[in-house]
Amino acid sequence: MTLPILRDFKCSHCPIRHRAVCSHCDADELSALESIKSYRSFSAGETILWRGEPLEYVASLVTGVAALSKTLEDGRTQMVGLLLPSDFIGRPGRDEIEFDVTATTDVTLCCFARSPFEQLMQATPHLTQRIMELALDELDAARDWMLLLGRKTAREKIATFIEMLVRRAPSEAGTNTSVIPLSMTRDQIANYLGLTLETVSRHFNALKKEGVIEFTDRKFVAVKNLKALRIATGDDTDIQVAL
Repeated sequence: MTLPILRDFKCSHCPIRHRAVCSHCDADELSALESIKSYRSFSAGETILWRGEPLEYVASLVTGVAALSKTLEDGRTQMVGLLLPSDFIGRPGRDEIEFDVTATTDVTLCCFARSPFEQLMQATPHLTQRIMELALDELDAARDWMLLLGRKTAREKIATFIEMLVRRAPSEAGTNTSVIPLSMTRDQIANYLGLTLETVSRHFNALKKEGVIEFTDRKFVAVKNLKALRIATGDDTDIQVAL
């Protein structure tokens, strides 16, 4: 499958403009970024980067979902994270990528050659600040994921996964009823959460019967009761900040 190349896609009209690595940049800084950017597209299932290969570019994910994974010596593969629109791939100052990055759905990346990007960071405090914020957000997400895998029940894992998608959806999706894209198959969700396909299906159906969620089709899920979903995550809902 050949995906479109967004050659004329302007930063000012980018769908991730206010969340991506460039979100704090002013007009001049955006112009400098635009001069070194390019777009790359990948089909679902295609490897974007292999662990250990030279990191020639860094990128923001514009559309789609990608997975971070590591393969063990015995061939087992563990998904260790998800990349959603506005997430950043790569680390300035590092020569290699630490994980396999695979397109879960069709993906479009906004790419920057690593060396020019690192040079631009030195002259652009807003860019450096945003990189730091994204790194700290990723650290928080990793800690949440450790809790999810280590302590949560299967039901809590699935509810947490859906609630994460709600939080990462565009701001208008933060009402009591949210319709969000479900870009991963149930098998992929099972792999991400460390569950079986049967368990994922069973708890999805249970949440549907309880009126918490509803599947509008295979690619979208409607959250009908956000409060009940948050309770199902097992988190302390008394200290959560409202969306």
